Amino acid sequence: MNPNKILIINGHPNEESLNFALVDAYKKGATQANAEIQEIVIRDLQFNPNLQFGYQKRTELEPDLLAAWEKIKWAEHIVFVYPIWWGGMPAVMKGFFDRLFLPGFAFAYREDSVWWDKLLTGKSASMIVTMDTPYWYFRFVYGNPGINQLKKNTLEFCGIKPVKVTVFSPVRNMKPDVLKKYLDKTEQLGKKLA
Repeated sequence: MNPNKILIINGHPNEESLNFALVDAYKKGATQANAEIQEIVIRDLQFNPNLQFGYQKRTELEPDLLAAWEKIKWAEHIVFVYPIWWGGMPAVMKGFFDRLFLPGFAFAYREDSVWWDKLLTGKSASMIVTMDTPYWYFRFVYGNPGINQLKKNTLEFCGIKPVKVTVFSPVRNMKPDVLKKYLDKTEQLGKKLA
């Protein structure tokens, strides 16, 4: 059964980017599939992205982060749209995870154990990732760092699975026909709610 409550999280700081166009394409497809859609545009949130005290002391969550957490709890399927820069996600997106995916929220440490409880079990996710590097090079030479970081080290760590990945690359000097192909594919992903 396909999920019907879709949350789209846009991690690109520039509203004129390809990533914003991909979000629009996904929304168009998901709307046609009669999904309920909510959005988080990380660049529009007011919050300090710095996890100032690590996990030693909790920094109070700003209202925008609390509202974002309610959307995450609501969602059955979460779609992350972001670029790969220097092998990873943009700084503001990393700050979003640092501040929000906290012990007691996204996972819970077990006392006197190296194991943890995954508090977001039951949700699935999709990652729509753009990069200038050819994906085969990023994957086989660099080891897929910016994708594994989110997929394995964050989402699956917190119990979100399956996590499907779609990569568009290289996007630098992209021709109009390639752009159309990427947007069409993303709209189809939205229609399939994947």
